[in-house]
Amino acid sequence: MFESLSDKLQNVFKKLRGKGTLSEQDVNEALREVRLVLLEADVNFRVVKDFIARVRERSIGHDVLQSLTPAQQVVKIVNEELTALLGGDETGLTLAQKPPTIIMLAGLQGSGKTTTSAKLANLLRKQGRRPLLVAADVYRPAAIKQLQVLGEQLGIPVFSLGDKQSPVDIAKAACGHAAANGLDVIILDTAGRLHIDEQLMDELTRIKSAVTPSEILLVVDAMTGQDAVNVAEQFNAALEVSGFVVTKLDGDARGGAALSIKAVTGKPIKFAGMGEKLDALEPFYPQRMASRILGMGDVLSLIEKAEAALDQKKTEELEKRLKENRFDFEDYLGQIQQMRSMGPLDQILNMIPGFNSKRMKDVEIDEKQVDRVEAIIRSMTLKERQHPEIINGSRRRRIAAGSGTSIQEVNRLINQFDQMRKMMRDIADMEQGGGRRKSRHLPFIG
Repeated sequence: MFESLSDKLQNVFKKLRGKGTLSEQDVNEALREVRLVLLEADVNFRVVKDFIARVRERSIGHDVLQSLTPAQQVVKIVNEELTALLGGDETGLTLAQKPPTIIMLAGLQGSGKTTTSAKLANLLRKQGRRPLLVAADVYRPAAIKQLQVLGEQLGIPVFSLGDKQSPVDIAKAACGHAAANGLDVIILDTAGRLHIDEQLMDELTRIKSAVTPSEILLVVDAMTGQDAVNVAEQFNAALEVSGFVVTKLDGDARGGAALSIKAVTGKPIKFAGMGEKLDALEPFYPQRMASRILGMGDVLSLIEKAEAALDQKKTEELEKRLKENRFDFEDYLGQIQQMRSMGPLDQILNMIPGFNSKRMKDVEIDEKQVDRVEAIIRSMTLKERQHPEIINGSRRRRIAAGSGTSIQEVNRLINQFDQMRKMMRDIADMEQGGGRRKSRHLPFIG
């Protein structure tokens, strides 16, 4: 995500930090590079022009150039202006005072509307809402079936009248169904087209007039860059959208769409699609995103992911087992699963302040290695997991065969596990001896 943009911006600021003092010429040269980086990232030309003008105006002032750390001051200004460009403060959903809240999702075909509908329903349910998914796309083959399958996977109800009724009638009927069944959020999955046309806009306008949604969210594909911005402008002009969901942001190395949409339309990005899984939709935080782009990390999101993945009771039980030296492969497997529930390893690492993906280019973050470790542990019997000391040579050969790995890999894992257990026992003894407070253990893998 934003890898190319992030690396290039960090290189520009690295040059600035190498200078003890800054002149107006130094700032101008750096901003020329920033301008080129943003244009290469497919950021809208007008947006780049305004952004550079604001940063220059603030950066060549006396307070900045005469400060003890002028380069840091410039980076701080860029961070603040980048945050403003992305939308400033986080903008949440507008919920109806009297339920149900109606959320209408619009967008072109292929932008990910149907999957996003399910992801949004899943996210809202975790927040205590009772969502209803509505299949209002009667044109795309299998669109209704796709939504029903997703709803079934999540255990969220899906309302459908088939593909013979008009989307307007389906939307109206869904409102009555939600009210009758105590469902407080309606998510309308509307039809898209391969390109914007009058018929599409007319249908969406009629749905809007019929049910008066609290939110009209336009789903745009980050990978389409400047095209996404053009689509956003046209939909906003016709529908007056309330915000955007930017999908495939995890695969967008440039970032042009995300950096342009708010400035061009005046409407905020409310959610970001960060992967294919049904829990891979996140509220969009401009401040956190700006920090990630500038290599400052995103500690708050990392903490939130860890807290969502960690089970408090399991964590307390694990601490107890660590102190009593009873940590075994069953516990280890549980830690792997908790770590994986936080998301892909490369995304987690990029939330750590100071982490430089370029520096790690030669280090392969191999999710398959984690798969192999998990396969080895699962090939052990329950007794072997609970009592690793009984795993002799013949057992190791059986485990290797069962997991599709080599005896060397099994030996390596058991040796690493023994070393890790010893290290954790020493830490637990030190904490106990020093009277330190309990600390929450984040998921780990040796």
